Amino acid sequence: MAESNPRSLDEIATDALDGVLGWLADEYLRVEVSGLGNIPECGAAMLIANHSGAWGLDAFVLHNLLHRELGRPVYFYASQVVFRMPALASYARHHGAFADDPTLGRDRLTDGHLVGVFPEGFDGVGKPFSQRYRLRPFSPGFAVTAMQTGVPVIPVSIVGAEETYPKLGSIASLARRFDLPYFPVTTLLPLPAKWRITVGEPVPAPAPPDSFAERSAATRRLCDAVWITVQGMVDRDVRQRTHPFW
Repeated sequence: MAESNPRSLDEIATDALDGVLGWLADEYLRVEVSGLGNIPECGAAMLIANHSGAWGLDAFVLHNLLHRELGRPVYFYASQVVFRMPALASYARHHGAFADDPTLGRDRLTDGHLVGVFPEGFDGVGKPFSQRYRLRPFSPGFAVTAMQTGVPVIPVSIVGAEETYPKLGSIASLARRFDLPYFPVTTLLPLPAKWRITVGEPVPAPAPPDSFAERSAATRRLCDAVWITVQGMVDRDVRQRTHPFW
């Protein structure tokens, strides 16, 4: 009788984290999602979301939900920090997350896939709780890629992550010890804030102009337009909730 191949540690870690993220989204954080119909069933698009909460849990919750609901892969641009943490690295590799790509997934978009980017980067998750839901400036790289590939940009707002892991301070010595942009002072376990994730209508990317100056201006206009859209979505969803925890 043939023996089945043993599962690798990466597979075990990925399945475990998938299960934990699914439970967090469905039972603990009670995530409400709207606007999934704005994401195409086929073809390429860039998903651009705000980034918040001291540990960046929003990236993993968003990916887990999209992976389950869409029935097609979404490839997220991730920080190298993710790939230095074994369990998170296993999950990221399994689901095709990528780093160190200045084109932000242009090849994947050209092949017709979905790519997700958090253009605030560490500035979004590193801001203090007193500045919650005030988006940091977006890095314009996603706008360059969207214009080069001609794909639509789909804005995504996430509300609830700020209260789940509030950043109350930072410990500089630990940040240096672990080579991190910051080491947050926050709760040991995530707080059960109720989350709302909203997917907005696609923003078309203009064709890139011929001159460098015109391309730079068009890139900035697209980046600013998406920032304004996401900030507006976040503001609306924050206003509509009666309390962060229900």
